[in-house]
Amino acid sequence: MSYEKVKQAQKTIIGTKQAVKAMKIGLVKEVYIALDVDEKIIELARLTAQENNVLIHYVESKIDLGKACGLRLGASVVAITV
Repeated sequence: MSYEKVKQAQKTIIGTKQAVKAMKIGLVKEVYIALDVDEKIIELARLTAQENNVLIHYVESKIDLGKACGLRLGASVVAITV
């Protein structure tokens, strides 16, 4: 999976809670979800994305997803805003 789109995005929202809030108010066009995270953590983000017709991309590593956002830590969910 490519993390380039996340790296090049001008505005991202990092974290499950923040991404879910942004999706509910229509600020998100795409969401990236790491597959190496406990299902309980990402389930709400996946359901909210489906309900709000947000494009979902699955990536393999939360560490690599975090690095794509410029973090030293992992990121379970990253949203790219409209």
